[in-house]
Amino acid sequence: MSESRRVKQHGEPSSPSLKLVKNVLAQALSRASFEMTSKHLSQASSLGKIGGLLLGMTLPIGMTWAEDAPQPAPVADSAVAAPATDSSATATPEAAPRLEAVTVTASRRTENIKNVPVSVSLIRGEQLNVLNSSGQDIRVLAAKTPSLNIESSNGRSFPRLYIRGYGNTDFNTYASQPVSLVYDDIVQENAVLKGYPMFDLAAVEVLRGPQGTLFGRNSPAGVVKFDSVKPTLDNKVSGYYSLSDGTYNTANAEGAINIPLNDVLAVRVSGLVQHRDDWVKDSVTGGKLEGYDEKAGRIQLLYKPSDDFSALLNVHARDMSGSARLFRANIIQPGTNKLIDGFDPAEISTDAHNKQELQTSGTNLHLTWNFDQFKISSITGYETINKYFTRGDIDGGYGAVFAPPSGPGLIPFPVETSGSVNDHKQLTQEFRIESKSGQPLNWQAGVYYFWDDITGESVGYNTLSNPSGQKTTDMIWEQDNKAWAAFGSASYDLTDKLKVRGGIRYTHDERNFDVKLADQVPMLGAKSADADVNKVNWDVSGTYAITPDVNLYARVATGFRAPSIAPPTEFVPITVAQAETVTSYEAGFKSDLFDKRARLNFSVFRYDVKNQQLTVVGGQNNSNVLINADKSIGQGAEVDFQANLTEHLKFTLGTSYNDTEIKDPNLYVAPCRTCTVTDPEIVSNGKTLVSINGNPLPQAPKWISNMTLRYGIPLNLNKDDEFFVYTDWSYRSSANFFLYESAEFKSQPILEGGLRVGYNWDAGKYEAAVFARNITNTIRTTSGIDFNNLTGMINEPRMVGVQFKQNF
Repeated sequence: MSESRRVKQHGEPSSPSLKLVKNVLAQALSRASFEMTSKHLSQASSLGKIGGLLLGMTLPIGMTWAEDAPQPAPVADSAVAAPATDSSATATPEAAPRLEAVTVTASRRTENIKNVPVSVSLIRGEQLNVLNSSGQDIRVLAAKTPSLNIESSNGRSFPRLYIRGYGNTDFNTYASQPVSLVYDDIVQENAVLKGYPMFDLAAVEVLRGPQGTLFGRNSPAGVVKFDSVKPTLDNKVSGYYSLSDGTYNTANAEGAINIPLNDVLAVRVSGLVQHRDDWVKDSVTGGKLEGYDEKAGRIQLLYKPSDDFSALLNVHARDMSGSARLFRANIIQPGTNKLIDGFDPAEISTDAHNKQELQTSGTNLHLTWNFDQFKISSITGYETINKYFTRGDIDGGYGAVFAPPSGPGLIPFPVETSGSVNDHKQLTQEFRIESKSGQPLNWQAGVYYFWDDITGESVGYNTLSNPSGQKTTDMIWEQDNKAWAAFGSASYDLTDKLKVRGGIRYTHDERNFDVKLADQVPMLGAKSADADVNKVNWDVSGTYAITPDVNLYARVATGFRAPSIAPPTEFVPITVAQAETVTSYEAGFKSDLFDKRARLNFSVFRYDVKNQQLTVVGGQNNSNVLINADKSIGQGAEVDFQANLTEHLKFTLGTSYNDTEIKDPNLYVAPCRTCTVTDPEIVSNGKTLVSINGNPLPQAPKWISNMTLRYGIPLNLNKDDEFFVYTDWSYRSSANFFLYESAEFKSQPILEGGLRVGYNWDAGKYEAAVFARNITNTIRTTSGIDFNNLTGMINEPRMVGVQFKQNF
């Protein structure tokens, strides 16, 4: 087996490449320690102790780096040990620089992250550049901040997001998610829209806990917020471009240019092109799969005639084609969650058609009026899915037991389906008025309107008996969803140290669902369903400044998710899940430490969901059924740490613990066909059901951890030139794929690492680098298909590449 196909399945990575990385970074740490003068030793020692303590909290990562790492030379109590030399010849190094202030817009105002009473993380700058260079989609953000997980059974086109273990595994076109994705202040409600590529971004904010009293759509679990770089009226043309290429010819080209047209008008044009060759060989058809072509663009036009008014127009589009998600039959060892011996990610054996196409577009307009005492904003957004079609081999193999040859392993019956969006429109409008800051009392209020209309289609095929690919079943549905809300919030400085905030929101939400076509599909029940709800939500929080650099905060917030409707199948009728409500409690502290050379944020939380909407995915009939659980809970803690350990050594660490549990002793679901179920079973009306009471929520790993380490070495060629080494690691513990628990459909813990070695010059204007993602080539199942056999989907394999970037 070639090196590129060798897969590590047991224990933590211990490959030669990882040992090399550990040695290089350990040497960098050792060298960095000699840069510290006695003046800064106490400070550096404290930073090191905190970093070591936090690293210990991310035990899997910490253990990996601790093994076999060279140890730095011991230091004396008052000075760093160093070779004997003439003191007059010793240069005095500078102290570690201060961290750049971090501002977020979580409260619709630009605020220092320390002053915001919400658990929030930020991804920006070099970290975004590192992640984007590999050509991956939004799923690359999974575990890159505490409590965030992202997965998909539809590949690049249909990501499902989870915050603090709270999300939705539903794969149908109309699925609602408790985590909102907001791109340039516009909610991307349909899951197909959530996969819009990341490029030319100022930042990605992850807001944990219910949101909605400040802006936009109600979000019971949290928000992932993308903000693109905006046009500026600077007196020069500026921008950047980045080119990279790697394994499987994974190419990524992106860039942006900002052009001031005159004193009041500026345009910013940005674009992205991605490509990957098909690299997975199908032993049955002889073809190859798993490639893609992705194109996306955005044009923004800023008009700012004065400080009193501005208008920002945004037009964007996406065009993606390639392979649908690959389902791999019987890749899981029975009775375990390990991959079968000899599993090769570059091979598959399927006999069905595979194809995916997606085209989306949208526009939004931001209008802002500034007055002496307040500001008024209008945000209008329109999004549409112009085309979406995905078709794949759901059974993950070829043939069937009644039509040999078949395999791999047991294939009871063939299943091939396609899903598509035939028509879609989303319109949003928000008006908001807010006070100007600077007074003890600050307030904002607004109204919000949302309309979404979508027509979807699901088609069944039988390539085994009909290779021409004619339809065997066909269903078309339409859903119309309208909602409006009024919201308001206020904050008040009770003292110079204590600030309190509160907000309230009223929402009306209604949706109508109709079956338009049921060809060769017997209807069980009605062909339509309606649901509506009126709900009031609120939040209250407080921030107390212990010192100018340390804030305590606490927050209680409520949220809700409107009723959801799932389309029928030949086995189940239309199902409706009633509205769910959540109450969230959290408290913590946010701090700038060591003269702003380190930043430590910590939070503890608990949330209670009543009537939680759950999706029974799969089972022996491959159903997609919505149910409500009486209650579910989640509780845990989160840590975010950043530090400039020395002038040239930067370190970040994030970790979270999420403990979730379904609480409903009367809730039973259909289990898998062939897996090893560990839940209590009952037989009802001749059908085997299992209890899910006490189970964790699906796709909710208890532990999520991440770290980055960057060491820069200034070169004598030019004081602005730098050689650097950057590494990032993320860890997710085991998680259930479904509502029930089984030995097979549960992911193994996964530790993925990246390495980047590069050189930048001319004050960072140019950069060239080599990089690797998943450098240990650790392959794990990330989700599964349970109705037929032990079918699984896997994470991205190792990729090695080169990148060049220029800013101008």
